[in-house]
Amino acid sequence: MAFNFDKALGIHADALRLRAERTRVLASNLANESTPGYQARDIDFAASLARATAASEEGGLAFDSGAPELLYRVPHHPSADGNTVELGVEQAAFSQNAADFSTSLTFIAMKLRGLKQAIEG
Repeated sequence: MAFNFDKALGIHADALRLRAERTRVLASNLANESTPGYQARDIDFAASLARATAASEEGGLAFDSGAPELLYRVPHHPSADGNTVELGVEQAAFSQNAADFSTSLTFIAMKLRGLKQAIEG
């Protein structure tokens, strides 16, 4: 009997993949904090997760169409050189995403632990 881990892990596997991609985007923003003209980007997590979940339910792979849609971040205080990265905003978003990543990883570990107990009896 075949076992489908995607169904067993539910939305958490998609959430973890999406959080990893968002970590990459936010790290890029932080790395380009002093690059003139750099436009800060971010991912709309809720919308991207909804699309990934819908794709999974239709039988396709969640992210087979490529990376989630990147949106431009609107700065609170635009800089003279055109850079829209605000260090405090990016650091807060990165920290929150890291905590959310850890939470998603914990949920997956709990699911796998439950599956292991079910298999072992």
